[in-house]
Amino acid sequence: MSALAVPAHRQSEHSLVRTWFERRRGPFIAVAAFCLCLGIVKILSGGTLGYYEIGTLAAGGATLAIAATGQTIVILTGGFDLSAAAVISLVNVTLAGHMQSDPASIVLWTLAGIGIGAATGAFNGLFIAGLRLQPIVVTLATMFILQGVTLLVMDKPGGEIPPGFAQLLIGDAIPGVLPMPVLLLLALVGLWLALRNTVFGKALLAVGSDREAARASGLSVRLHEFFAYVLAGAFYGLAGVFISAQTGSGDPLVGNPMLLQMFAAVVLGGTQLGGGRGGPVGTIFGAYVLMLVVNILLVLNVPAFYSSIVEGAILILAVLGASLSSSSVLARTLRTGLRRAAARRAGTLPRQLDLPTTRLALPAPSPALDTPPFWRRNAEALRNGAPAYLCFVAVLVATQIVLGNAILSWPYYDSLIVLGCFLAILALGQGTVILTGGLDLSLPWTIGLCGILCAGLLKGSDAALIYAVPVVLGLGALVGLVNGLGIVALGLSPIVMTLAMNGILQGIALVYSGGTPNGFAAPALRWFMTGRVLGVTPIVPFLLLFVAGAVVLLGRTAFGRRVYAIGNGERPAELSGVPVKATLLRVYMLSGVCAALVGILLAGFSGQGSLGMGDDYLLPSIAVVVVGGALITGGRGSYAGMIGGVLLLTALQTLLAGTTLPYATRAILYGVVVLGAVVALREKSS
Repeated sequence: MSALAVPAHRQSEHSLVRTWFERRRGPFIAVAAFCLCLGIVKILSGGTLGYYEIGTLAAGGATLAIAATGQTIVILTGGFDLSAAAVISLVNVTLAGHMQSDPASIVLWTLAGIGIGAATGAFNGLFIAGLRLQPIVVTLATMFILQGVTLLVMDKPGGEIPPGFAQLLIGDAIPGVLPMPVLLLLALVGLWLALRNTVFGKALLAVGSDREAARASGLSVRLHEFFAYVLAGAFYGLAGVFISAQTGSGDPLVGNPMLLQMFAAVVLGGTQLGGGRGGPVGTIFGAYVLMLVVNILLVLNVPAFYSSIVEGAILILAVLGASLSSSSVLARTLRTGLRRAAARRAGTLPRQLDLPTTRLALPAPSPALDTPPFWRRNAEALRNGAPAYLCFVAVLVATQIVLGNAILSWPYYDSLIVLGCFLAILALGQGTVILTGGLDLSLPWTIGLCGILCAGLLKGSDAALIYAVPVVLGLGALVGLVNGLGIVALGLSPIVMTLAMNGILQGIALVYSGGTPNGFAAPALRWFMTGRVLGVTPIVPFLLLFVAGAVVLLGRTAFGRRVYAIGNGERPAELSGVPVKATLLRVYMLSGVCAALVGILLAGFSGQGSLGMGDDYLLPSIAVVVVGGALITGGRGSYAGMIGGVLLLTALQTLLAGTTLPYATRAILYGVVVLGAVVALREKSS
């Protein structure tokens, strides 16, 4: 026996310690990062860290910490909740419009705010746990429904929160000793520590780790998942209550910036996306790390425009750091690259390693057999897309009855095509991404940045179109390429990568424009979108050619066949010879180019670029794909069906615009339509 041998019981102790630390590595790193950032802030500011500073610090990050705690609970089950920020905004405007200064009103509306969040969570849980729908599409639809409801409650900043209520939540729990926000966060930590050892707490981790194993062990997976969304919603409601006390007024957009921050805080705190590991303790420290990073930037006189860029970059780096291991996608990509580089230097690299030569081939039709008729070859696509076209006809009839002069009026159809051209183009990009099983959440600010850049380059000059259009389309392709590389080379989730990219692009747009975009569309571009030639807008024939080309691209090319193959399973597609990674890169580049083209056309339609010009197109770009018969999980759908979804939603939008219904109903309607379409297709997706 070697003198250096370690006794078996010592090895066992070391193994237990290593395992214990490994499972809690995330919170330890978050605490260390918090202490480091706090020290940097103290050094840069040159001040002391007394009771007042601690109270201010605690109050500043409490809203995000509370909301991110709710998000953590959902993510622990393997879910994802995009409606969290909208809940915060709705609670804020509700309290600002109704809360009075008497104690009874304060208690009542505080409970009502938490109840609004819990009710939203129950709504999400009903569709996700009860009907087994995808959390992403359900919570995204809920987000737009809540945003519409929020605008109905309060369409602009206003209202007032009683000063006594503000003092109650952001004042002192014990004067000079314990600030109320610190006590609130300690209560949340205590609640989690107590909850973690209950059947429900253990079930959250079990469901997130292995849903089938949890079900086999006798756990009611659906019930626990449902209550996870309810509890998370209650936390969002509490965050809305706290930010109401903090701001003292209502703002229908107050929660929007927190969506990206929540996911960054969750990942920074060590919770694993996909579920099964983590907890709110690390998340709370992760939230304060984000707040301190922003404070450091302010102390260094870095413009606030850069904050969303930093937050997006932190989210990407945090996810990479959390998943970094010898078996991670990034590690495998690096090993493959090193092996190929060594093989090239040695001159032994086979051609197949550089360029995949395998092609997904379809058997050639036999001349002895008759070609099936069109309707039989495309029976499934026609069946899935037909409801959208039938509903479109119904909306046409309703428009004729309500507004008149629609069914037999060419100007109506011309306007319908012009208004629908943006969604038709986005449907190709977003639809192709969805067919592979992904989702592109970076569309809003890809559109916004490209539209602002286009107007800034053109400055009203037709001659500038020669270089401005290729530059903007190239920017869109670059955005898609970065998204694709993050997904296929770094192994990031499409949701995380594109959400982070959307925040980064927002910051870039703000930095580029200085918060005030300038420049104007060229007259030729304006004419292309709003002019007339023999009663026809020039964009109409262009769109018809675009639709024909898109149908051929997805239905009659090797690229289209590869997209469908990937959507039905990446591993089987790879074994069948499909170049999965290269195809996914092209898919996200296509989505980026389509978004850039929409930015150009929107700049021409409105005459200039504007901040947030793409915000209204995220859910509709998904809605037209789902309503057109495509599965949100990928593998099934057709571009012809998506065009049916475009016609339906655009006609519906036109009908609503001609009535006295408020603008907010459009967002509510889109959310309801998406949920309805997904529910109608759920049996076919199982």
